[in-house]
This record gives sequence, C-alpha cells and structure tokens, in this order.
Amino acid sequence: MSVLVAYATRHGATQGIAERIANRLRQDGVDAEALPAKDVHDASGYDAYVVGSAAYMTHWLDDAKKFVQRNQATLAAHPTWLFSSGPVGTDLIDSKGRDVMVTSEPREFAEMRTTIHPRGEQVFFGAFDIDAPPIGWVEKLARRMPAAARDAIPSGDFRDWAVIDAWADTIAAGLVPVLTGP
Repeated sequence: MSVLVAYATRHGATQGIAERIANRLRQDGVDAEALPAKDVHDASGYDAYVVGSAAYMTHWLDDAKKFVQRNQATLAAHPTWLFSSGPVGTDLIDSKGRDVMVTSEPREFAEMRTTIHPRGEQVFFGAFDIDAPPIGWVEKLARRMPAAARDAIPSGDFRDWAVIDAWADTIAAGLVPVLTGP
C-alpha cells in the first residue's frame, strides 16, 4: 500500500502539514510520500491519496486544482482524502458566531465531493509571517494597507500538530480494510 500526499503551498506551511501527514502514515505502517502537486503529472502509481492546498480567499491554489483535474479518474477510483490550510489565529468562532473551520472550507471541496468522492476532508489552521516576502497580488496589496489593518491579521504558526496527527491516524485506520481485504 502506497499513499501519495500531494500538496500546493505558497510559503511552506502546507508543505509542512503534508510532510507531517506522510511521516505519521509511515509511523502507522503505511508507505507514504509527500510531493508538490505541480511535480506529479501522473499519480496512477499509488494505492491511495491525500491532497492538500493552502487556501486563499476560500480557494485552493492552482497547482492543487490542476493536480485533481489531471488525476480525477485515478482519485475517484482510489481512497482519497482532502485537506486545506489557511485560517490563522486561534479563534474557533468568527465575529459572526460561525465555526472558522466551516467558513474556511475551500469552495473546491463541494465539487470534489461529486467528482472524486473523498473519504474525508479537513481544514487546518495555517501559518502567516507578516514579514515574509509577498507572493501574488493579494499579498502585495496587503503590504500597502495601513499598519493598523495589517496588524489585525494574526501572524505566527497556528498549525495544531496534534490535530494533524490524529487526522493522519484516521486515514491510516481507514486504509486497514484496504490493506487486509474483505
């Protein structure tokens, strides 16, 4: 049983999550490797998949979306899980009383539920470094905001490794029937 953990990242936080998932799967006895989604053109050599991306403005990065499109038939025919990283901070409820993990779900998840039928989906807190060089027009625009507005965006590493490990353990447990057969 081999699992590909394909990811798209902008500043590296999602890569860290993908590598942590692959490491945890290996600890659970599953052969797994994490690779950038943009570098995997044909994913057919694996038995199961975990696909993740950073999300900006409720959308996955293009590299992850293109990976899913290129490999849609393969992903649909094999056990597949999806994850996203993006919300920053520690608040679980937003100012309107809504669950941050629900409101941070990438819009692509709804379509993927019907096209590749993932076994599970998860949104994780991400990381944000206000001093990192901006990538893309949104980050460049954010740099031009007044200091008070920029300071309102939490800066730091908010990834919850225990939650990530627990989710990877559920994936490994979900593969047990696949590993042992009926």
